[in-house]
Amino acid sequence: MKVHEYQAKELLAHYSVPIPKGRVASTPAEAKAIATELGVAVVVKAQIHAGGRGKGGGIKLAATPVEAETAAGQIIGMTLVTPQTGPEGRLVRKVLIEEQTQIDRELYFAVLIDSSIGRAILMGSQAGGMEIEEVAASNPEQIHRVAIDPAAGFQPYQGRELAFALGLDGDLLRPAVALMQNLYRLFIEKDASLAEINPLVVTKDNRVLALDAKLNFDDNAAFRHQDILALRDVEEEDPLEVRAQAEGISNYVKLDGNIGCVVNGAGLAMATMDAIKLAGGEPANFLDIATANDPQRVVNALGIITSDPNVKAILFNIFGGMARVDVIAEGIIAAHNSMPAKVPIVARLAGTNLDEGLKMLADSGIHVERADDLGEAARKAVAAATA
Repeated sequence: MKVHEYQAKELLAHYSVPIPKGRVASTPAEAKAIATELGVAVVVKAQIHAGGRGKGGGIKLAATPVEAETAAGQIIGMTLVTPQTGPEGRLVRKVLIEEQTQIDRELYFAVLIDSSIGRAILMGSQAGGMEIEEVAASNPEQIHRVAIDPAAGFQPYQGRELAFALGLDGDLLRPAVALMQNLYRLFIEKDASLAEINPLVVTKDNRVLALDAKLNFDDNAAFRHQDILALRDVEEEDPLEVRAQAEGISNYVKLDGNIGCVVNGAGLAMATMDAIKLAGGEPANFLDIATANDPQRVVNALGIITSDPNVKAILFNIFGGMARVDVIAEGIIAAHNSMPAKVPIVARLAGTNLDEGLKMLADSGIHVERADDLGEAARKAVAAATA
């Protein structure tokens, strides 16, 4: 789960991570009032769940409250296109009004999970203000990492090690280490998957400040954090993913391909997408239907998949486990009879009540292209999508 920049900064402030003064506005009039209250030149920043906002015209400087009002009027209501939104862009509904900062240096700092070692790491770079992926590709030596032992937790010497690597010494050392420690505490206590400050700036008056902030949270831990769930903005999420969650299908992620996937098991779903790619196709989604012993879940899954106009074929890969093939077949039949558009279905079915399920499909008169293994199923799905 993602949150807006202004929400992330409110959480940072709660954990004593220094941020610029500012508040969020939903109208140009509110923007003017906030700028008047701050009494200094401000920055007007579009609030969407995507980076690269400045490149798309979503960040503007304002020297006066009237200029802040004008800038907010230009940004609120615009469809902001950035490298991270895709060509469709995102509608801007709110702007963050905050004081302009006199910047001496821009750095990068984040806490995230390194899956290769199974630990949280502190990561920093002196190349702040850039996409960290660009830095990793062009100057990997500029990225510094410190792994945190989950039993011992953050240790001040680790913060000092990273602070020295970022050039945060002298009077900046103590506040820099405190900032790192507090951000790590937020990361752990709120079950975050990413806590990123880019840029982390050193100001002209020698302060460290989180000029921008991104927080992502682990969906699997959301039940423990009702305060975080309250920050969710479904307007920023893919409508089909929101619908899937509402209909009890939590493991659905929309992709850009044209072959819909219905699979029982997350690992098998990943393998299914790999097989489609290997066969020359593109998956339209990740969907782990889990133990779907309720035909309505199958109906809901197919309803979501076929709502994507890009989907030209559907691949069922049900293999072993506790999923009953007769229930899957019942769901396919019910969904097919209610679908306005009939999308070709390829099925690799192997599991409980297989014979009963195959008989149900045969008796229904619905054409389902059978496959004996995953490779064959992927090839047939690609052929059906391109026919």
